[in-house]
Amino acid sequence: MESLLVSTGVIALAEIGDKTQLLAFLLAARFKKPLPIIAGILVATIFNHGLAGALGAWITSLLTPEVLRWVLGLSFLGMAAWTLVPDRIEDDETTIASRFGVFGATLVTFFLAEMGDKTQVATVAMAAHYPAPLMVVAGTTLGMLIADVPAVFAGDKLAAKIPLKLVHGIAAAMFAGLGLATLLGMGARFGL
Repeated sequence: MESLLVSTGVIALAEIGDKTQLLAFLLAARFKKPLPIIAGILVATIFNHGLAGALGAWITSLLTPEVLRWVLGLSFLGMAAWTLVPDRIEDDETTIASRFGVFGATLVTFFLAEMGDKTQVATVAMAAHYPAPLMVVAGTTLGMLIADVPAVFAGDKLAAKIPLKLVHGIAAAMFAGLGLATLLGMGARFGL
C-alpha cells in the first residue's frame, strides 16, 4: 500500500506545473470537451507509465541490491532538483491535435510529452524501488489524474491560483526524502 500512496502523492505534486499539465490546460481551452481529454490522459498514462514500471522492475533484476540502492538514491535526488525546473509546452506537441480528434490528439500528445519527462523517470525509479511495480504504476497514473483532471475542468483559472513554486518545493522535498532514505538503507526491511 505504501508504494501506491507514495507514488500517487509524489506524482500528483510533481505534475503540477509540468508540461503535461500545461498540455491539459491547452487541450481543454482548445477543444472544450473534457471527457475525451481525460480518457486520452488516462490511456496515455497507463501505457507510458506501464512501460516505465516494467523498465523499473527489469532494472532491479540486473543490479545488485547495493548498486541499485545507490542508483535509486541518486536518481531520486536528481528528480528533486529536476522538479524545481519549470516546464514549457513545445508547439509541435500541440499541432498533432488537429489530425486525430480530441481523444486521439490527447492520447498521442500526452504519450509523447511523457517520454523522458520527470514523472516517467520517477515512475521508473519508484518501480525499481518498491517491490510492487503494478501498485507504483497504479499510483503514478492516479497521481497524474489527480493533477490533470482539475486542469482540464478549470483551465487557466486554476493555474493562476496555485503557488507553483511551493508545490514544486514540496515535490522536490519528497523526492529528496526518498533519495536520502534510499541512500541511508532505510528500505532494507523491504529487501532494498
